[in-house]
Amino acid sequence: MRLIDRRKLLIAATAAALGNVGSEAKPEGQVAMTHIVLLGDSVFDNAAYVGKGPDVVRQLRENLPAGWRATLLALDGATTMNVATQLRQLPPGASHLVVSAGGNDALRDSDVLNEPARSVTEALHKVAAVRDEFRQLYRGMLDEVLGRKLPAAVCTIYDPRFADPLQRRIGSTALAVLNDAITREAFVRDLALIDLRVLCDSDDDFANPIEPSVQGGAKIAHGIANWARNDVGRRSLVIAR
Repeated sequence: MRLIDRRKLLIAATAAALGNVGSEAKPEGQVAMTHIVLLGDSVFDNAAYVGKGPDVVRQLRENLPAGWRATLLALDGATTMNVATQLRQLPPGASHLVVSAGGNDALRDSDVLNEPARSVTEALHKVAAVRDEFRQLYRGMLDEVLGRKLPAAVCTIYDPRFADPLQRRIGSTALAVLNDAITREAFVRDLALIDLRVLCDSDDDFANPIEPSVQGGAKIAHGIANWARNDVGRRSLVIAR
């Protein structure tokens, strides 16, 4: 091999090696692909309640910029304790987590509303006991979520749309106690909060008293997309529209 050819070969090899240094770093201004994962219950896993209409995850995908992804791990019937199992199924490249859990915990403990009480004080004491247990479970769930070290948002539990006005009023009042626990725990951890009570504010947002319709799902998807687009990391933020 001639000397000039060897020199060209050496220069080319050196250039290639230098080109590979830091090749995994993204060019300035390029944003890593966003991959949102939905965790929790049928607020997200609502396909069974919208017939041929789009479910929440499909509507979320339609709201996201090109190249962004959304994965559904939420499962109809799940409680706060089931979120840990869902987290173990996180897909590679997950970048943002959104959790809607607590509604089924409330349903499980709803019998307390029918228990006799000798006074309002005693009744409130019973409700407070349910809240304390729920808050402990919710704390444990959030610890699992934060253990993934990804930007995360949590949702409040929306007000039920029971046909009976009295049942609706009692349900909303009781859930306010659990929602207080959710908001407190979210803000203590500087998590974003998506307030479904405000987003889903019409009877038409519900397919039945406790599941989102196509219209309600669209509002939820829009709220999640707004949060992801304006992601401020782990800083307290309320998304209500």
